[in-house]
Amino acid sequence: MTTVQQQIGISVAADVAVSALAMSPPSADACLVLAHGAGAGMAHPFMNAVAEGLAQRRIATLRYQFPYMEQGGKRTDAPALAHATVRAAVACACAHFGGLRLFAGGKSFGGRMTSQAQALAPLPDVEGLVFLGFPLHPSGAPSITRAAHLQDVDVPMLFAHGPRDTLAEPRQFDAAIQALGPMATVLEIDGADHSFHVLRRSGRTDEEALDELLDGIAVWAQAWRLG
Repeated sequence: MTTVQQQIGISVAADVAVSALAMSPPSADACLVLAHGAGAGMAHPFMNAVAEGLAQRRIATLRYQFPYMEQGGKRTDAPALAHATVRAAVACACAHFGGLRLFAGGKSFGGRMTSQAQALAPLPDVEGLVFLGFPLHPSGAPSITRAAHLQDVDVPMLFAHGPRDTLAEPRQFDAAIQALGPMATVLEIDGADHSFHVLRRSGRTDEEALDELLDGIAVWAQAWRLG
């Protein structure tokens, strides 16, 4: 058997629909509902690499577009619409991957919209959240205000983070994580930035950093079993 990728549509509201890509590996153990970052959609090379790498680790994925990206816009959606899209994508994953353990999250903006949605009202059947570079603050303006809603998240959270991430400076990131206690796990990718690129002089490659990231997600997802 081989991994199957299928393009599907998701209805967000009566007049709003978005595209999604469901990747189904054989003998999958879990599914990650994966939202894209602010500046690139679900088919960005990083998103492709994450989906393909997780499939090799027996984790299915459902990638999806936010409405502004579906329409070719540059300004991100209002939070209420973004949250509705997250919920619609989770419902789609539940229907498409029925029976698999379910996680949700995403890259940067997509992860933050997922956590906000979860904080407002639990996402049905979601056992944990996965953040690929949580955007804690704008670059050059360190703050932890964007982390306040995480106190209302009632499922385990995995923060994949690079020490060179300018959207999550070390002092602020550490403070935000410590405030969450045992609900938060950090997957530190040595030498990585917000996009999980590493410097050549580090002696590592982006591919090696990505493998470390994906291995960490797979181990964490297997370890966390609720209920």
